[in-house]
Amino acid sequence: MFSEQLELQKEGAQILGKVHGLVSQMMQPGVRTMQLDALAQQFITDHGAVPSFLGYRGSAPTAFPGALCISVNEVVVHGIPGNYLLKDGDIVSVDCGVYHRGFHTDSAYTYTVGEVAPQVLNLLRHTLQSLHLGIAQAKVGNRVGDISYAIQSYTESRGYGVVRELVGHGVGAHLHEKPEVPNYGQRGRGPRLAEGMVLAIEPMITLGRRSVVQEKDGWTIRTADKKAAAHFEHSVAVMPGEPEVITTFEYIDRKFHYLS
Repeated sequence: MFSEQLELQKEGAQILGKVHGLVSQMMQPGVRTMQLDALAQQFITDHGAVPSFLGYRGSAPTAFPGALCISVNEVVVHGIPGNYLLKDGDIVSVDCGVYHRGFHTDSAYTYTVGEVAPQVLNLLRHTLQSLHLGIAQAKVGNRVGDISYAIQSYTESRGYGVVRELVGHGVGAHLHEKPEVPNYGQRGRGPRLAEGMVLAIEPMITLGRRSVVQEKDGWTIRTADKKAAAHFEHSVAVMPGEPEVITTFEYIDRKFHYLS
């Protein structure tokens, strides 16, 4: 049963990965964030899938209005697509979910627009590396805290803030399932990882303090000190051996492959 679910999630993950590829090609000054969202919505529906985020949490005006969460600079997550024009020096977290044949997949990537400050680019590199370190701990018999500790210890040792109020999660028939996967914690603590779990692991790391605030729109979460934040996410299957990353960044333009 799990193998069947996994294959279906992989199909959806390919659609999701190609959305990121299309978005990466448009990541340039002068593009409105609503244009990125329109592109994603069209691509997802054209491929027989449904945007997981569109309409999330009920009906208007409280439901999320986009297929993408587009979070610019100091916005950590849940940014609403709109009229904002991307400009040189921006960083843009794009979070997307796809519902395909009964299952969700979820992934996020933070892009640069033109030339960004070296300290901001380093934030992106270290946050992406922390994602890989967290994924490496997603093994049968480990605990959620092993993932959390790997992310926290790596990023905090480099002087970054680890957001506490927002966490990763299980993903499957529902977009958000148990267990929660914080980006901070202690080794050997939390729920034990078992074969068949699929986890959305998503470090949300700040250049300054870890404190965040929510804007009046009820969605947008930004850093309290208005310093930059980075967000990367993969959906990962817990397997008997090494964890299997279901989602993919392979379609993203090579100029955004910060660790290559």
